[in-house]
Amino acid sequence: MRPQGVVVIVGRPNVGKSTLFNRLTRSRRALVHDRPGVTRDRIFGEARRPGGSRVTLIDTGGLLLVDEDQWVPLIRGQAEEALKGADAVLFVVDGHSGIIPEDSDIADYLRNLGVPTVVIVNKADRRDVELQAHEFYALGHGEPISISAEHGTGLAELWEALEPHLEDDDEGWEDEDKPGRHDPDRPIQVAIVGRPNVGKSSLLNRLVGETRVLVSQTPGTTRDVVDVIVEEGGQQFCFLDTAGIRRKGKTERGPEVLSVVVARRHLERADIALLLVDASEGVGRQDAHVAGYAWDTGRSMAIVFNKWDLIEDREERRQELEDDIAQQMKFLRTAPTVYLSALTGRGVHRLLPIVQDLNSSARLRIPTPELNRVLHDAWERRPPAMDGRAAPKLFYATQVKTGPPSFILFTNLHKQPHFSYMRYLENVMRDTFRLAGVPIRVMIKRRKS
Repeated sequence: MRPQGVVVIVGRPNVGKSTLFNRLTRSRRALVHDRPGVTRDRIFGEARRPGGSRVTLIDTGGLLLVDEDQWVPLIRGQAEEALKGADAVLFVVDGHSGIIPEDSDIADYLRNLGVPTVVIVNKADRRDVELQAHEFYALGHGEPISISAEHGTGLAELWEALEPHLEDDDEGWEDEDKPGRHDPDRPIQVAIVGRPNVGKSSLLNRLVGETRVLVSQTPGTTRDVVDVIVEEGGQQFCFLDTAGIRRKGKTERGPEVLSVVVARRHLERADIALLLVDASEGVGRQDAHVAGYAWDTGRSMAIVFNKWDLIEDREERRQELEDDIAQQMKFLRTAPTVYLSALTGRGVHRLLPIVQDLNSSARLRIPTPELNRVLHDAWERRPPAMDGRAAPKLFYATQVKTGPPSFILFTNLHKQPHFSYMRYLENVMRDTFRLAGVPIRVMIKRRKS
């Protein structure tokens, strides 16, 4: 069920909208930076009202009604989409700078839309802002509310001003405790990752069927992590469209650095990672860097080759790409691959079944007798190198967790075998239990018997 209210945060650039969003949602979902224009997409979050019920909160990019650069109309379009379904608007202004013409333009714009609007005078912690707050009556949206998004003051008054515009009924919502990471009713969290400008946002838009994310030919367009729910056959998928992750030294300073940090943080909360690669360019070192980072965080992975519509000799190109994977990303040589075109939609239907299979594999709990049978057979076929005088022995193996599957092997070894031997054991389990594309964690522990 959807929360009972939808509240959209709008305002000109650099007035503190994202700081307020993060404060109300108790998160760090939205990027915050001194440089204007950091937020470009709509960012969705959930905020809890003082009475305990919840609302959907939407952060938008800096709203300007005069096109100053290429992003202004795109950002404005995203804000307009959010406002269409809003129950109320938080119109954030900078109390320190006072009313400027852009604020008046936005006030008139919101008045014409007819959406209930509450003027939020931010930065009330600064000297004289509280005294100047009454000036914002002139915007024509009723009594302004003074707050400090940075310090969290004035939020009770903010919620009180929103109360008349939000419904009270909140049946069907659970308490504060959220479903666990492995709750079967929880949407599968899918991060779309890749280097800049390979079509991540275009693929997400194709999956959703509407323009929810900005699409541009300029690398680095996506800065925020955008969550989108897609449902197929009764299963929900939460797609996280992340900023392009570049290698160190290839990232601009300022907001783009923040974007990569946020993308990596959200990758860590995903269940599955889809590595998007430009099929026309092939697998490069930067793709391998992104894949390695996702794999090291324990995400199950599939490789998605986009722009397949641009390829003429597809059989030859498919072989070349498989060779690229074997050379650049050996750890993903068994991962499922999908060839598609986000532009035309061809091949996109194969994605969700693969995501479901990966999620099931990552959650696999192997029966202990079967696990020990497979590992003992593998150990006897190829025992590790001698560690002292005693022959290496495997006493017992147990699975300690899922997502990714993790195992402890109790042996008489004094130290961990060579990494190549650990890789051998991982590959045996991956082949036997059909864990292609799933990272496996194996730890050796010493016991005397």
